[in-house]
Amino acid sequence: MPDMMPILNALLVPMESDAVWKVYQITSLVLLGVMALCAIFAILIVLFQPGNSTGIDALGGSSETFFGKNKGKSQESRMKKWSTICLITLGVLAVIFCILQSSVIWGVSA
Repeated sequence: MPDMMPILNALLVPMESDAVWKVYQITSLVLLGVMALCAIFAILIVLFQPGNSTGIDALGGSSETFFGKNKGKSQESRMKKWSTICLITLGVLAVIFCILQSSVIWGVSA
């Protein structure tokens, strides 16, 4: 196990006695809060998106007007755009959060 100590020391965050601890704590909590909101928003957007089961509708002989098709497409495209934006934001924030966990960023010697 002594070989694991340098790896664990590299992952340490600022110590509680450091002046940087409050900044680290606030930054972490803000990032986690924004990530949680993005995750909840992404889940809700994906759940409200309509399914792509247009193949079964053709068997029933149902026809849809041109206006109805375009109305659905515009709402569907907006939902897809927002889900993409939200998930990319969540991914970028997760990478930033992971980088901020390094002690090198905070100037703490391990």
